[in-house]
Amino acid sequence: MTVRVLLADDQTLIRAGFRVLIDSAPDLTVVGEAATGREAVARARTTRADVVLMDIRMPDLDGLAATREITADEDLAGVRVLILTTFEVDEYVFQALRAGASGFLGKGVEPAELLDAIRTVAAGDALLSPKATRGLIARFLAQPEPEPPATPDRLRALTEREREVLTLVATGLSNEQIAQRLVVSPLTAKTHVNRAMAKLGARDRAQLVVFAYQTGLVRADPPTE
Repeated sequence: MTVRVLLADDQTLIRAGFRVLIDSAPDLTVVGEAATGREAVARARTTRADVVLMDIRMPDLDGLAATREITADEDLAGVRVLILTTFEVDEYVFQALRAGASGFLGKGVEPAELLDAIRTVAAGDALLSPKATRGLIARFLAQPEPEPPATPDRLRALTEREREVLTLVATGLSNEQIAQRLVVSPLTAKTHVNRAMAKLGARDRAQLVVFAYQTGLVRADPPTE
């Protein structure tokens, strides 16, 4: 199955470079481009892309707002957003994860990593760049949020094993790594992750991570400069 990718970046040269790279992979194809956030939302609807490669800073409608619109649209429930940032830790990325983005990468990522990231997000199987994710969440969970945080009471819906798995997901471990840690099969680990997502109403693993930190199940280490 070929993963359909939409490129959203206001720089033509960057989009051209990404297109050449992505189209070079036999299982990936670029189905459209957008130079503004509003255009990205419209193209997501018309191209039926599986993954939107979204820049944060764009004219007309920024990547954060565009991500929120895409993930809030029930007709686009299967579309995943992968945020690309100039700096791996960006003040907007945590908000993008809250808005429904499935992961993020720095623009300095190696080509092979970007291709793997697109495949990963399309499969809904892992949160990207675990180290940067933990640092970002540690930095921004301490800031006031306009929305009420998730309450620890919601954890009661999870079994003890599902809580354990949620904790490991929040540290950035993949299903295979979780399976090794718990001495179970990768399929069993994935089943626990999927059940936790269903019970908590999480769109993907990125939202599981945010939930784990918000409820206090996982504590954020103080950010380092």
